[in-house]
Formats: sequence, C-alpha cells, structure tokens
Amino acid sequence: MIEFLQPLDRKLARDLWAIKGQALAIAVVIGCGIGMYLMSKGMLASLADTRAAYYERYRFADVWAPVKRAPNAQLAHITELPGVRRAETRIRAGVILDVAGAAAPIIGEIQSLPVIRGPHINDFVLRRGRYPDPVREEEVLALEAFAEAHNLQPGDHVHAILNGTKKQLTISGIALSPEYVYAISPGEIVPDKKRFGVLWMNREALANAFDLDGAFNEVVLLTSTGEQQDALLDQLDLLLKRYGATGAYGRDQQISDQFLTNEIDQLETMGRLLPPIFLLVAAFLLNVVIGRLVDTEREQIGLLKAFGYSNRTVALHYLKMIGAITALGIVIGIALGLWLGHGLARMYMDYFKFPFLLFRAPPDVYLAGIGFSVLVSAAGTFTAVRKVVRLDPAVAMVPPPPPDYSRSGHWFGALTHRLERAARGIDQPSRMILRHLYRWPKRAAMTCIGIAMSMGLLIGSSFSLDAMMVMVDVSFNVIDRQDVTVNFVEPRNIRAVQDVLHAPGALSAEPFRAIPAVLRNGPRNRREAVIGLTPDAELSRVVDTNLNPVPLPDFGIVLSDKLAELLDITTGETLRLEVRTGRRPEVDVVVSGIVKTYMGTTAYMDLAEMNRMMRDDAVISGTYLLIDPEQTDAFYRALKNTPVVAGVSLQEQAQDAFYETLQESLGTFVFFNTLFAGLIALGVVYNSARISLSERGRELASLRVLGLTRGEVSYILLGELALLTVCALPLGALLGYLLAWTLVQSFSTELFRIPLIISPSTYGYAALVVLLSALASSLLVHRRIQQLDLIAVLKTRE
Repeated sequence: MIEFLQPLDRKLARDLWAIKGQALAIAVVIGCGIGMYLMSKGMLASLADTRAAYYERYRFADVWAPVKRAPNAQLAHITELPGVRRAETRIRAGVILDVAGAAAPIIGEIQSLPVIRGPHINDFVLRRGRYPDPVREEEVLALEAFAEAHNLQPGDHVHAILNGTKKQLTISGIALSPEYVYAISPGEIVPDKKRFGVLWMNREALANAFDLDGAFNEVVLLTSTGEQQDALLDQLDLLLKRYGATGAYGRDQQISDQFLTNEIDQLETMGRLLPPIFLLVAAFLLNVVIGRLVDTEREQIGLLKAFGYSNRTVALHYLKMIGAITALGIVIGIALGLWLGHGLARMYMDYFKFPFLLFRAPPDVYLAGIGFSVLVSAAGTFTAVRKVVRLDPAVAMVPPPPPDYSRSGHWFGALTHRLERAARGIDQPSRMILRHLYRWPKRAAMTCIGIAMSMGLLIGSSFSLDAMMVMVDVSFNVIDRQDVTVNFVEPRNIRAVQDVLHAPGALSAEPFRAIPAVLRNGPRNRREAVIGLTPDAELSRVVDTNLNPVPLPDFGIVLSDKLAELLDITTGETLRLEVRTGRRPEVDVVVSGIVKTYMGTTAYMDLAEMNRMMRDDAVISGTYLLIDPEQTDAFYRALKNTPVVAGVSLQEQAQDAFYETLQESLGTFVFFNTLFAGLIALGVVYNSARISLSERGRELASLRVLGLTRGEVSYILLGELALLTVCALPLGALLGYLLAWTLVQSFSTELFRIPLIISPSTYGYAALVVLLSALASSLLVHRRIQQLDLIAVLKTRE
C-alpha cells in the first residue's frame, strides 16, 4: 500500500517506522496524560451525576433537625416555615449491636420506618427480602454494607440494646439509603462495615422502645430551590429550642455527603493538576525528539527543498509526523482512560454504596483531552518545525561541522580547561563522555531535565501514602492513645468512671464531655462538638505542631487550625459559643490556643471549665479506656450487656479499617500514578538514548573501525546516559517535593489536611524506578549498538 502514497508520505511512513520505539514512547506519555484526564474527569462526572440522580430519585434530605423529644403536632408548624417544600418526622437513636461471630460490640443506628408506605424523604432501595411486617415489632431492615460484612441474610437475627433493653431483632430485608452512601459511625474517620450498622424498624415499635409515643426526635426536610438555608436553620432552631434542639444542619455537614463531596473535590483537583503535567512532559519530549530529528535529517531537508518542495510542504511533512504520534497517543489515552475508569468505578462501588455507578465520560471530556493534547504537542514542537522552515537548502546539504573539542574560543572555555585537567587521570572513553557533555550543555541539560521530570512525577504521585501513614500514626498513637472510647446514653456524674473501671480488663480511664454548640465569629459560624478534657489527659491529648502535648488552659477554648481558619479567628480573640444542650448557655469565650490537626475540625475546653459554663456538677459524656489485651473478650462481653452505654469506639479496629481503606483506595491511585510515572521515565530515558544513538551512530561506528571494542563503544554512549541519569536524581527529588507541595495545598479540606511528608523510602523508590528504566532503555539501545553497520560508515562522505 505504501507505493500508492505520495513521496513525502512514503518518507513519513519510513521515518515513523525507523523511530517506532521513540514514537511509541512519546505516544505512551501523551496517552498517560489523556488517560488520567479521562479517568479523573469521567469519574468526576459519573460520581456527580450518580449522586444527583440517586439523591433526587430517593429524596435525600436538604436539612436535618435533631431534638430531644418533640410532639408530632409540631410537624404542621415546621411545614409552614418559608422555604420548606416537604417535612417528615422520625425517630433515630444510637444502639449497640451484637452479631453472632463478632466478639466486639458494634456501633449502630436505628431509624423508624414511615407509618404509611410510599415515597418518603431519605427513602431506601430494597436490595433483598421484604419490608418489615407492621404487626411484627421485631422485624427490621439492615444496611447492605453491614449485612454483607457479617454475611447476614433475610431471616437472620441480630441483638440490639434499645434504650437499655437487649432485644433480638429479625432481618426481613437488606437495603441501601442515600443517607449512608458513605456509612461511617460518629467520630470515626473511615468506614468500617463490620463495626457500624444501620437498621430500620417500624415506627410504633421504636417509639415504644424509646418512650417516644406521639413524638419524634428528628425532623428531615426538603427545601425550595433558591431559598436562604441559613435563615431556615435559624427559624428551625428557634421553633424547636424548647424541645431540646441540638442545632439544625444542612447537607454540607451531613457526614456521608461531606465525605462524598470531599472525594469529588479531590478528583477535580487531581484532574486539574496531574494530566496537564503529564502532557507538558510529553510536549517537552516531542520538542526534544523532533528538534534533534531535524538535526539528523538536515541533509534530507536540504535535498527536498532543492528538488522544489516548498517550506510549507516540508513543514507540513513534519507536522504530519507529530500528528501521527499524537493520534497514537490519543488512541492509547482513550483506551487507557476507559479501562482505568471502569476499574475505578468498581472500586467506588465498594467504597461508596450506590445502587448503581457506571463510568461514562461526557463528550466534552473527550474533546477537551484531545484538544489539549493536540495543542500541547503543537506547542512542544513549534521550535523544531520553525527550524525546518528556516533551514536554507545550501546550508542544509552541507554536513554539519564536527564538534569543536578544542579549548579555544568556547564560551565557557575556563570550565572546559578545568574539566580537561580533572579528566587527565581517567581512561579515554570516559574523557570522551565528559567532553561530549560539556560541549553540548543544552542537550545534556534537556535530557537531564526530562529524566528529572519523570522522577518528580513519581514522587508527587506516591508521597500521599507517606503522609497518610503519618496521619494515622499521629491520630492513633500520639493524639488518641486509648484502646476504647465509651459514650454514655445520657451525661452522667464523673463517678461513672469508677463503674466502667469495674469491667473486666479495664486498667485506667479518663473522662470527657462532648457538647453540641454553634461557634460564631461575626458572620462566620460552625456547628461543632466541643470536647471537654482533663488538663492532665494522657489517653486523648491535644498536641502542638511539633506533636508535643499542650495542657488545656483553665479558661477559654482551644481550636484546631482548620477550624480557626474557617472562623477567621486567631489566639486572643473572642468567640461566641452557643451551646445546644442542657441549659443552652450562650457565652463569649477567648480563643486561648490553636493547635495542629490533620483530620476534622475540633474545639477543646478544660472539663471543669466546661461544667462551670454549663452550671453542672462534674458531668461527663463518656470515658477513654486502656484495657488488658488478655481480657479483651471479657471486656467486650461486659459492654454488650451495659444498658447505659450508647456507643463504643475501638482504636485497634479503627486503625485496621484505616489501613484497609488506604490499601483499597489510595493504594489504587498510587499504583495508577506510579504506573504512569514509570512509563514516562522509561519513555524519557529511552528517547534520550535512541536519539543520541541516531546522532552519534557514524561517530561510534568510526570508533569501532578505529579499533575500539563493542564494549567500549557501548560504554561511551550508555555511560553518558548513566551519568545524566545520576545527575537528574537530585533535581528529580526537588521537582517531586515541589509537586507534592502543590498537591498538599490543593487537597486541604475540612475533613483532611495532608501533611507535606516524603519519606526517604519514597525518594529511594522513585530513584530506583528511574534507574531501572534507564537500565531497560540501555539494554534496548545496546542491541542497536551491536548492529552498527561498519561498512556503511567506511563509505560515508566526510
């Protein structure tokens, strides 16, 4: 078929075949950029569309308003508030669950089912089984993630402590809910399907269990589009204040949607930052490859122009070459992006509990990815194509002068002289390597920068695991060092600590109190739980930026750095604290300190000061405990039968869940990014070696004719590559640090602040990948060196 092509097109086909390895390497780099863009943007669109469809179809609430106990008659007043489109009341309570085969107690929530069947707010998707029979009080629906973790099926039984009474419940069906897309227990940072369960029970049965006949303890609302939600929240709080309202809140503070939104934001950031970097590296490679290819083909360009081909035609010939490589990269990128996107969708289905999640990138994502790659490729090769246009035929047909290795007349002759003197003690091939490097400094620098870029991408893609491991260590081993956190059903006197210490295996305990409050600083406000700790707390501590314990002052409030940023307040300024429980005091408190945290937003007070503010006498919400590892099971059995316990948080299981989540989610992203960065490293190093071989083929063959062995000739070329690779490692480490810093600034959210921490092992791993890529490239190029045509060299016109 090639015979039917135009002459320049036949030349193009032959040129592409001659540089097929380099062209494929560049196409892979372009494909990595497009693939990552398509994966991240497509997954972002898929998640956003799925969330919107799921929320709309199953009427996910816009507002939640928990109360202590309010009469059902209040629903009519709530519905009349401006902006309320629909309102429903329900009963919602925390429970301790006991499942066969689970030694530790399980934190759970139980909600009431609507009295009248039909579409309702926060509706659920029935996956298996049936709805509970209204006449059977013991029947419940179970959340699918929890049921799968414990292999529960319709007809199986679980035990739950309902308001101090242990009761056996029968699972009639398995369900999903938009309220629990990210099913996480209160106070935790990652979901644990085995240790957090949600049940739905008939309203009458649940009302009887919690003494809420004719009453509710939470109302959920759908609001009208365009209404001011803050005003509605204030009106709700005012209306429900006398019923023990703890503060209405919107979707932005609903824990499941908060984590889902955080994930979508991170995907958007990743899609905005990383793909352009990959494509810019591809542009850099194209510029180097095409530019040096023009240098090696200058005689052919001169002949083409001498035979009458115009500058425009010759330039178009090289643009076609660039276009062919870019087109191959686009095909690779689309295929790679679709494959990765579908894999990522399957992972998200395990991570976020949707009834459906299909990866589908909108057409504009494909167009943007293709358009940006074409634009970057064109920009990256502009200089090379301009050189083709400007090359005069008479000049082009004359072979370029050989490199001037003399010391005289060189713009950095002094440096040359010093290097020459330093190189006198080494062998001739090594001196040839050094001479070639310092006589072509720009070319050496470009190769070095290209290799450094690949290493920087690898470090920037991998450092997040280091940061997350530090976050886990700080959270579980420096700040929260307890084995178990026990929350009581109701605030109790501090003497309850002694009761908990009587449980088998309990070694020591520290009390704490948590109160819901609204923190205001002018127009800024936050709904937070303020934690009261003892000044000498050792199990759950407040630490500074150097991870040293910070004693809580006996006045004021201590804020986490992210919370202080959100409230726009600094140490010494006054904050309005509106408590939403008990006597509901509203006081002005001084911000007595700001501390560093990596997860969530937190406020702390001295426990005694908190009780004085609440006008209570030594009241606590729960205790932090250390337990004897030999008596863990006995301790758990005692907790399962303790009516006053509303929730139990186990540090070891929470830490294990965190590691598991890291391995499943972040580990997958790091693998993909490492794969991309590794391919780029291979592409950069291989291209550099192949281009050097193309440029110096005659020179190296001549050296073979003059008597140098194949090993010495290989050493001259590959030794130069090795030296450049080694020189690129420090620069790559610096570029990786800068990329990691950029990502840290972009990924700072209310839920997580990733610290800028890169372990030596990550630097070492990135360097190893680059070195292995260089070794693989060297082996491929070495085979080419062994095939040098010495006869052709002897016939070469000088």
